[in-house]
Amino acid sequence: MKELEVSNDCLHDKQRLRQRMASDGYLFFRRLIDAQRLLDLRAQMMAVLQAAGWIKAGTNPTLGIATEGVQCTEGDLEYSDVYHQVYRLQSFHETGHCREIMETVEKIQGCPMLAQPQKVARLWFPNYTHHTTPTHQDFVHFQGSYDNLTCWSPIGDCPRELGGLAVLKGSHKIATVLDHHFSLGAGSLHLDPAHHDDLSDEWLTTDYEIGDTLIFPALTIHKALPNLTDDQLRISLDNRYQRQTDPIAEHMLQPHLNIFKNFTWEQIYENWTDDRLQYYWKSLGLQVLPRIMDYLEKGFDEAIKLAQKGDPDAKLHLRRTIERDPESPQAHRAMLVFSKQL
Repeated sequence: MKELEVSNDCLHDKQRLRQRMASDGYLFFRRLIDAQRLLDLRAQMMAVLQAAGWIKAGTNPTLGIATEGVQCTEGDLEYSDVYHQVYRLQSFHETGHCREIMETVEKIQGCPMLAQPQKVARLWFPNYTHHTTPTHQDFVHFQGSYDNLTCWSPIGDCPRELGGLAVLKGSHKIATVLDHHFSLGAGSLHLDPAHHDDLSDEWLTTDYEIGDTLIFPALTIHKALPNLTDDQLRISLDNRYQRQTDPIAEHMLQPHLNIFKNFTWEQIYENWTDDRLQYYWKSLGLQVLPRIMDYLEKGFDEAIKLAQKGDPDAKLHLRRTIERDPESPQAHRAMLVFSKQL
């Protein structure tokens, strides 16, 4: 893969920022976020993960050395249980509102911006490459407006082998949501750029350092690289920003992964020391759009058909569906597949 172009040289030039975003479909900045802020957040997050048994006992938790034999991912109940402990950290939510990010996205869009309430962390185990986040566009998951911006930052140095993000240069110019299909990995949906002649094959990435930030709109095609390290957990921030006047999808007003397990803002705020960021969006009069379920429903239908043919990835996906909520309509469909294979 080629190297991401660094845009620190035009950080204070709004016109050049917008031109580069329009041309390339991303902006990449070195050390945009204060490194000490992220180091402090990393220490808090890793302490939670060590207490939960994910980080090897007796090691310095900030090193992120994963406990041998412990692996799970989004969609597993045991993942959500630990993830939501991390999600309660006040500092995790505050980082999504940091001055450096807010000022930058406002320069890019030229107007007041909103940090969407649903903040996201990614916690990825080593040697679990089958569950690497697949190639996709963010709109299928987060919706709202095509102009929404994703800001991705590793919470710690993230060389290629640890599994940073890669973007397909100029892919936002496709100007539409492409067909996504069932896949393992976060979001359970992927697309294949090779099926679209008007897309390039110019994938870009880098060896990320703490504080680095990659920003791109909702149609830019991107993916995670696999975590190929022997024992290191990769953690990162993955947040979204929109114009205050744009509509927001209803699920982006809820905590992340609450669809897998009931989890409320009241639980998140329980031990916060102040309330400045609690329910901050409710006074803005946002236009709220219903969540478009078509993308996930199509992917689930494909998983059903693949599982009927014996596809192991699809069968694993259906088993997770059953474990999360055995009384749901999707779980009943999944159980029917397995009952016919007995």
